[in-house]
Amino acid sequence: MSLSQNLLNLAGGVLGAVIVVELIRRLLIRATTKWSAAEPFLRRCVWPGFAVAVLVAFNIGFLPNMFGTDTQEQEVAAQVDHVLGLLTIVAATWLVIQATYAVTDVVLNQLERIDGERDRRARRIRTQITLVRRVAAAVIVVIALGAILFSFPQVRALGTGLLASAGIAGAIVGIAAQSTIGNMLAGLQLAFSDALRLDDVVVVNNEWGRIEELTLTYVVVRSWDERRLVFPVSYFTQNPFENWTRHGSRVIGHVYLRVDWSVPVPELREELHAFVKEHPLWDQKDWTLQITDILPNGLVELRALMSAADSASVWDLKCDAREHLVEFIRTRYPHTLPSFRIELGPRAQNAGGARDEGGGQDPA
Repeated sequence: MSLSQNLLNLAGGVLGAVIVVELIRRLLIRATTKWSAAEPFLRRCVWPGFAVAVLVAFNIGFLPNMFGTDTQEQEVAAQVDHVLGLLTIVAATWLVIQATYAVTDVVLNQLERIDGERDRRARRIRTQITLVRRVAAAVIVVIALGAILFSFPQVRALGTGLLASAGIAGAIVGIAAQSTIGNMLAGLQLAFSDALRLDDVVVVNNEWGRIEELTLTYVVVRSWDERRLVFPVSYFTQNPFENWTRHGSRVIGHVYLRVDWSVPVPELREELHAFVKEHPLWDQKDWTLQITDILPNGLVELRALMSAADSASVWDLKCDAREHLVEFIRTRYPHTLPSFRIELGPRAQNAGGARDEGGGQDPA
């Protein structure tokens, strides 16, 4: 068979593979209207699918004697065949990783729609799935690299020697990558011990924020002002931190007021109750107003407590309650606003009179 005929057959096989993948893509587009799980596969697997289909068709259609029967032509054909094999391994690895991510995306999309009391469990599963699929992707890449390396005869010949020195090499690599390996193990520990989950509300280094990303090596905390704080995973296993949503998303907020002793606490308590009852962010559970301390400067410290469904809601509820109570005291009981008194007793008056008499004497 002539070279042109072989190339024509090869082009026909490649075109047929492309047509098959295109038909599958169109079917997935139609399926997305009724089956939402098809969307991640359409988004992630189309281009890897085209690459694998084209390379597999090339491998099937490519013949060792396509370029001729001479030794030099056979060597060129062998090199082309080797390159095609390497590219097929890369494309297949790409497709397997993207398919793994597409399957897990279906589960993650379902978990993101869960609210209420089941939200904590859903966030834990999301965190674990995210880390496990990253570990799976890393393992797949390592296997693919091993397959690529061992496709070279020179590397295969060194296999015995490499295995013999694996203990020494492993010790060297372990010492060099101690920090990286420690972070990876810490990431798995956080995910499967349920100590930290995606979207958890935490306070780290006096910074309030939410867990935006949790990987095997670092954790991204999104602060309230949209900054991103990046910490190594090992930080959360070696240092204390606050997790406000460890057992649930419900949070109790507090507002402090420092006022004069003459403030009518019962009236203020009734006003707070009337306010939270009408506020849409209050979860209808906890509220109170108490005198918690007498400050050294002579003021009375009041603490108002109120609960909300999550940390974002309790923050807004606290700000609204503080503003309402301040306005209520200012308009209804302005005499109870913080003030400092100086009382002049008999000793002070006598001292003042002596100074006046002394000041009235003639210096001459």
